[in-house]
Amino acid sequence: MFEDIMRKFEGSPGQQAVIRLLLERGFSVNDEGRVVSGDIEIPNTQVAQEVGVDRRVVDSTTDAILADRELRRIFQNISQIPSLMDLAPVLDLTVVTIAVHDADEPGLVAEVTGVLAAHDISIRQTISEDPEFTDEAKLYLVVDDELPGEVVTTLMALPFVRSVELS
Repeated sequence: MFEDIMRKFEGSPGQQAVIRLLLERGFSVNDEGRVVSGDIEIPNTQVAQEVGVDRRVVDSTTDAILADRELRRIFQNISQIPSLMDLAPVLDLTVVTIAVHDADEPGLVAEVTGVLAAHDISIRQTISEDPEFTDEAKLYLVVDDELPGEVVTTLMALPFVRSVELS
């Protein structure tokens, strides 16, 4: 899906940068062509500044989104999910980052969460990156406690795991 979206803007690296920002941040586009987060408008000048383009590039990108039925459906329904990852140090939580060999393989999240459940580790939040949006999708788990070494060893032994990082 990501490649299909980006292909629609292949002649404009600036518009691709705007699209990437909208997708990464979960920003949507309202009927007036304004970039929004919920009902809060984000000025196009701010979006442009963030990605290093002129405001008119943002305008043309949102116009193109509204003119394309498929893009309109996507960008009028996208939303953000609050993440505990940045708050973890403040809340004394641990973030477990798992890189895998093939993020398209089914059952990855189930196996990892099963390992944690088997060791009575409570998961506060799970975020998995979409392999369509990133080259090396990762799985992030925010947990209440530090992971014991045996849990890290068990996770590392899973055949699909490339690395485990704790922060």
